[in-house]
Amino acid sequence: MSELSCVRGPEEPLLDKTIGQALAETVARFPDHEALIVRHQNTRLCWSELDREVERTARGLAGLGLAPLDRVGIWSSNCLEWVLLQMACARAGFILVNVNPAYRSHDLRFVLRKSRMRALFLWEKDARADYRAILEEARAGQDLALEHVIWLGTDSWPRMLANGRDLPARPVLPDDPTNIQYTSGTTGSPKGVLLTHRSLLNNAWLTGLWQSITEQDRICSPFPLYHCAGCVVAVLTAMLRGAAVVLPSAQFDARAVLGAIHAERATIVGGVPTMFIAELEHPEFAHFDLRSLRAAWMGGAPCPVELLRRVKENMHGAQVSVVYGQTEASPIITMSAPDDSNEQRAGTVGCAMPNTEVKIVSPLNGETIPIGEQGELCTRGYLVMAGYDEEPEATRRAIDAEGWLHTGDLAVMRPDRHFHITGRAKEMIIRGGENIYPREIEEFLFTHPKIADVAVVGLPDRKLGEVLLAWIRLAPGESAAEEEIREFCRGRIAHFKVPQHIRFVESFPMTVTGKVQKFRIREMEIEALGLDSEVGTTA
Repeated sequence: MSELSCVRGPEEPLLDKTIGQALAETVARFPDHEALIVRHQNTRLCWSELDREVERTARGLAGLGLAPLDRVGIWSSNCLEWVLLQMACARAGFILVNVNPAYRSHDLRFVLRKSRMRALFLWEKDARADYRAILEEARAGQDLALEHVIWLGTDSWPRMLANGRDLPARPVLPDDPTNIQYTSGTTGSPKGVLLTHRSLLNNAWLTGLWQSITEQDRICSPFPLYHCAGCVVAVLTAMLRGAAVVLPSAQFDARAVLGAIHAERATIVGGVPTMFIAELEHPEFAHFDLRSLRAAWMGGAPCPVELLRRVKENMHGAQVSVVYGQTEASPIITMSAPDDSNEQRAGTVGCAMPNTEVKIVSPLNGETIPIGEQGELCTRGYLVMAGYDEEPEATRRAIDAEGWLHTGDLAVMRPDRHFHITGRAKEMIIRGGENIYPREIEEFLFTHPKIADVAVVGLPDRKLGEVLLAWIRLAPGESAAEEEIREFCRGRIAHFKVPQHIRFVESFPMTVTGKVQKFRIREMEIEALGLDSEVGTTA
């Protein structure tokens, strides 16, 4: 009988503490080591200085009258205040709600209502948006729990700090939720992923272990902090190891990343494939000295083998690690092991992380399948989320009775216990590292008065991995142009959710039972647009 696709990563001691306790231990060990460099804010803090600012921020939050486990939203690109709020909420026992800076009124209204956040921190505007205007539109006519709006970069922030009070008396526990991150659901509505101190800390701890991170390392992270990759894999990993985090810019900027590596002598850099491509292809690439780099890690989208080679050779990332995971898994499930060969690093997403079970099951009956066969990847262990916030049915669909998280991703486990992601059992589209579910976009487009029906699929794209296509059937007697549809989307949904391709059709390919055959739509468009050469280039 063939061996089954089920494996458990190596055993390592797990942490039984809170983020606040872990920070205190690092401060005691490395008080004068640099902790956080925010280059666009000209800010540098050592661990003892960061700790003092976190305490001030935590007391300021308490001064707003927040109770333990109340929700605090941060709707911002990368900045010092983001990190302070992350650690301050953890210390005081509040729950941080990550809000994507690309959200516009439609998205924001949903999260404000669903999360029941009592406080929201944001900048008034930046080059991308007028956040004050978006917030006003999102709040209009809504009965929300939101009581406090703190404007970063104004006297609103120092006033909050000045009105600080003692922290809540209730002790913070390792199994308390400390973070809610919204991820799109197959039913069309984003779901709040509840993540605990225990799950986040241990994922960061084990990530640092496999990358041999020490207090001598300097991690350049262009990832947005609202992603697990930014606030967990970069910030918490550095905190546990005493390493420094370098934030190059508010939003991703390839030149800023190269400049930060050069000036700060960064030893590790992370990113999704499109970030590395932009850095390698920047016209000033050769002007920067990147020889301080010893490692790089890449994830969030399929990683082309040629790109891994270029990062290793041209950016001096001698150890390029590919990681795979999802928000519901805190986030990393598999990763290149320290002793992996070049072939294993280039051809797989690594093997099961320590203390992590991974299996491949049949999408038809849920049975574990033999090694080498394709099925849905499932994982179990400390890393699995506490659940979707106040969505028990959705939680039961994602986590089965035996505790296995069903990722919805199709994969193959090789004989060497490494995994290759082959596709998605669900319809999720990954555009430049952003997870998008078609149903969410479809439900939004249905609100357009001219649209009678719509189907959204992903098309292959060499740069972004996938881009969105919308097939639209207009209501009888109506006419519309592509730009009209895009204009309807702009400012109401995140920019990465706006379809790049739009086609007006009279009907959809259907099954005999009336279901839209999205695979046929995708095939027809690939042929019509001449994208055959793109298929498989990012797998």
